[in-house]
Amino acid sequence: MSATASMIQEFEQEAATTRRVLERVPTDKLAWKPHDKSMSLGRLATHVAVVPGFITGWATQDTVTWTGGDAPEAKSTEELLATHDKSVAEAKANVAAVGDGGLGTMWEFKTPDGKTIMKMPKVALLRSVALNHWYHHRGQLSVYLRLLNIPVPSIYGPSADEGPAGM
Repeated sequence: MSATASMIQEFEQEAATTRRVLERVPTDKLAWKPHDKSMSLGRLATHVAVVPGFITGWATQDTVTWTGGDAPEAKSTEELLATHDKSVAEAKANVAAVGDGGLGTMWEFKTPDGKTIMKMPKVALLRSVALNHWYHHRGQLSVYLRLLNIPVPSIYGPSADEGPAGM
C-alpha cells in the first residue's frame, strides 16, 4: 500500500471515530465553556470538524501565508456533522492530490510580511499538523463532553460509558 493510501485509510478510520464524538455535541450547549480561557464547545467542535480538509489543503500548496480568522461556528449538531463529512472528503482528495511523490516536498507557512513560521516536508505537515492536531482537539472535545455529563463514545478502546465500537 502506498504511503498516501495508508494515510487516507487512517483518515477514514479516524473520521468515523471523530464523527461519533461530534454526534454527541448538543446544540443547546454550543456556547458552554469550561473556563474563561477555553474555546466554547461550539468553537472547539467546529475546529474539530474543519481541521482535516483545511490543513490538508495547505499540503496541496508549497507555501501558505497566514491570513488569520476562524471558520464560522456551527449553529447545530447537524451542521457540525455536515461540516465534518465535507472536510473529511476534502482531506482524502487533498492527500491523494499530494501523492507519494509530493510527501517529501518542502512546505512553508509564512506571515503576511513574508516571515517563515514553519518549514517542513509535506509528510510532516500531514502527520503532525493535520492528523495529530486533529486527534489532540478531538480528545479535548471528549473532555468537554465528560464535563457536561454527556456519554463519551469509545475512541481507542472502551470509555466509561460504552465498550469498543461495534461490540
